[in-house]
Amino acid sequence: MPNMYREATHAGSWYTDAGAELNRQLNGWLNDADLTFGPARAIIAPHAGYRYCGACGAWAYRQISPAVVKRVFILGPSHHVRLSRCALSAAQYCRTPLYDLKVDQQINKQLESTGHFKWMDQKTDEDEHSIEMHLPYVAKVMEEYSDQFTIVPVMVGSISNDWEETYGKIFAPYLADPQNLFVISSDFCHWGQRFRYTYYEEGSGPIYKWIETLDKMGMDLIETLKADSFSEYLRKYNNTICGRHPIGVLMQAVEELKRRGHRMSFKFLKYDQSNQCCDKKDSSVSYASGSLIFE
Repeated sequence: MPNMYREATHAGSWYTDAGAELNRQLNGWLNDADLTFGPARAIIAPHAGYRYCGACGAWAYRQISPAVVKRVFILGPSHHVRLSRCALSAAQYCRTPLYDLKVDQQINKQLESTGHFKWMDQKTDEDEHSIEMHLPYVAKVMEEYSDQFTIVPVMVGSISNDWEETYGKIFAPYLADPQNLFVISSDFCHWGQRFRYTYYEEGSGPIYKWIETLDKMGMDLIETLKADSFSEYLRKYNNTICGRHPIGVLMQAVEELKRRGHRMSFKFLKYDQSNQCCDKKDSSVSYASGSLIFE
């Protein structure tokens, strides 16, 4: 029997648990973002505390055309449990301070029937922030259609390139359907000793500029929509992009649809860092927001 509710466990810490205040914040950020690359069929957006990345995330959410969307797939990485596949939410509803979002039981059954998905237990589901941080944004963008859409939360484990391809093929038909929207949850470079990543190429100027150069290399490769190039970049630089596997799954789904004759393009619209690193003791997390459209 599915759990009835996945509670908004990060509300009150990572973002406000006051509905009116949250509504005001999201409105403000969305109004400051420009609609330049829509209607989005998929977005990549960050999942840190809203005070760090709320404004950046709005640039991805601004590209969504809510009137056509009936279902929102949210693919986020696992931060706390070791997972070698993808896992589905057993909840029937995900709570947000705005309103509750309904989990699509029918799609969950279809995905489960492939034999390639596990189920999250309630603790795993509620401990993970990578999906939850997108729920208020989804609720906000879809508010005029609040009772007319469902969500499909998917936790993506540390999967191999082959598994990214397998899941990409599973999700491709869903991505091809204009009534579906994919939200890919990822922060970019986590730099500093606390993240055990301090890679820096001498002569690249201040550290924060180097981090931006490193991130932009990866972002440019994502924009080419060539999954192998992005994998090669990750192997070469080991950039600590926490949503690399959800991004990989999206890129493989895109590759599958390109083989079937679909034409798509991806563009990053906003980039930000939590802090400007100037020496080895500093740390920062980078955020990027982008949109995939079908041509």
